[in-house]
Amino acid sequence: MKKIRLFSIITFSTTLLLISCGGGGNSKKGGGTKGFVSKTGWKPNEKDGWFFSGKQQKPKAWPGMVYVEGGTFTMGLVEDNVMHDWNNTPRRMQVSSFFIGDTEITNSEYREYTTWLKFVFPSSDPSFKHIYTGALPDTLVWNNKLSRNDYAETYFRSPEYDYYPVVGVSWLQATKYCDWLTERANERALMKQGVISKDIYSADKAATAGATFNMDKFKSNDPELDSYVDKEKLQKRSGIKTTNEKIAAANRNASSGLVEKFRLPTEVEWEFAALGLQKNREYNNYLGKNTEITNLKGKKGKNRGMYLENFKMGRGDYSGVAGWKNDGAPTTADVKQYPSNDLGIYGMYGNVAEWVADIYRPMIDEEFSDFNYYRGNVVVQSVRNDDGSYKKVGNTEIKYDTLADGRLVYKGLPGEFERKTLEDNRNYRDGDYQSSLDAGGTPPSDSTEFNMYNSVKPKFIVDKNGNVVLQKEKKKATSQINDYSRVVKGGSWLDSAYWLDPGQRRFKNQTKGYGWIGFRVAQDAKNNKAGRTKR
Repeated sequence: MKKIRLFSIITFSTTLLLISCGGGGNSKKGGGTKGFVSKTGWKPNEKDGWFFSGKQQKPKAWPGMVYVEGGTFTMGLVEDNVMHDWNNTPRRMQVSSFFIGDTEITNSEYREYTTWLKFVFPSSDPSFKHIYTGALPDTLVWNNKLSRNDYAETYFRSPEYDYYPVVGVSWLQATKYCDWLTERANERALMKQGVISKDIYSADKAATAGATFNMDKFKSNDPELDSYVDKEKLQKRSGIKTTNEKIAAANRNASSGLVEKFRLPTEVEWEFAALGLQKNREYNNYLGKNTEITNLKGKKGKNRGMYLENFKMGRGDYSGVAGWKNDGAPTTADVKQYPSNDLGIYGMYGNVAEWVADIYRPMIDEEFSDFNYYRGNVVVQSVRNDDGSYKKVGNTEIKYDTLADGRLVYKGLPGEFERKTLEDNRNYRDGDYQSSLDAGGTPPSDSTEFNMYNSVKPKFIVDKNGNVVLQKEKKKATSQINDYSRVVKGGSWLDSAYWLDPGQRRFKNQTKGYGWIGFRVAQDAKNNKAGRTKR
């Protein structure tokens, strides 16, 4: 009896101890931050305060974008690899939620971009003579010494190809398009809200070089925008209720995220979207779900036995025999010609291969990041003047990259904030001596010149006629891979079925355009599903 009584006393004492230490009595249910209170004691948007929180916006797809809920999947080749491509070994990966374009960027969409450049930065001005021409696709990619076609003259500019994927665009040009699209989408969103004037272009108020709209200037309250920003409507849209302009200006940056920045998808995002594994999930597993590539051939109805993508089926067979054309497209096709995958995304297998954001390296080592893997991070920062204001690109201070054909493509447009590189991680842990554990000390005498990826960087000179031409490099190279090699995903109209597997990967130089490579855009997204998968 005494033993029982003693045990009861010990148990009761332990319980009291746990409660007193916060071990159970003060626990609260989770579920989010409703009614959250700041540690300062101030309520958000308190009229007598200085801090104002903008209205929360639900993630909403911009026109032409598809929401892809993130998750875990096996990246790389998961089927029998008959070619033994050692760079495509399977690896478990986590990807965050994101938006991706439902189609590749079309000729019509890309012409919107080049037309805007020609309008705002006319080539007749000597300061801008390279801006428009450097953004144009390389139409000569269609030329072949032993093949006749008129695509070089018609493909990009003819209305009949409006909704075909743009090709001949280098990786560098594609990234510039993404930057431009971000600015125009935000500009349009603010126009629809009445925050900025709807007649910017018709009245020629802001569509002049150096005075165009961009989010950098908008967030920093740049005085160049004051003439066509309706501050009253801006305040109403943001939800910041204060009559103090200084306070409103200080809080603008937190409430100005209208349209997420457009960019190229990463390799892991592109592959995850192509597999289309989001549907039919239960208990955190994919049940009864095959990857989308299994639907490449129609199984019923009028499409029974027909190929539902655009690729080369054999030598001399780009579309099928007359009267029974399998894909019906000898080269590219309309971006919505063939069925989408379960997520509503078109053309992830054939038609054109696509640029993605990543720097190419043959292997992802054992210590790769298994969360949103991406090689190519370059940390940049806006440059400030001595007075603390941001330095802008001037009309005579435009910097350029050189394309493989000698044309110049701008790094930043006049009126944009100038940026400097703080950290370049493109070749981090890629096998070079500089990426090894010994780097930072005194390198061995035989390793000072060692570079596993020593493809020669293209150098250009101006000849006696004033033309920019590629300079021949005499240095012996042992690799075609360097920091300018970008990953290409997916098959194309020019490829055999081998390249249609989303796990396949290739690389091409970022300065060169190809007749079989296009691109699509992506955006970051917050996961908009609060609950777990079905139980």
